[in-house]
Amino acid sequence: MRSVAIKRAYDPPSPKDGSRILVDRLWPHGLAKKKAALDGWMKDVAPSTHLRQWFGHKPERFTEFAKRYRAELKDNPALEALRALKGKVTLIYGARDPKINHAIVLAKLLRP
Repeated sequence: MRSVAIKRAYDPPSPKDGSRILVDRLWPHGLAKKKAALDGWMKDVAPSTHLRQWFGHKPERFTEFAKRYRAELKDNPALEALRALKGKVTLIYGARDPKINHAIVLAKLLRP
């Protein structure tokens, strides 16, 4: 993988996105599949349901969430499948907050 970007699922797709991969376990609410313009959906690279619910997108829990999420990804074969993608990859996520979400953690792991 040469470059990694992140983008909300509700933001309009762009040809500059490269491969658009949804990295959420759940489909983003109210988003039509055609409008999402995805090239893939990798549910297994998303945080576990238990971790996602514990985090609850509370800013004060983000540091601990990131640590726990990295631990979940350590032996996750889905992470290696994501790393194997070629060219530019845009990780698509549904969370509201662009500063505290799992795609940020995932992108940092994927970037060289």
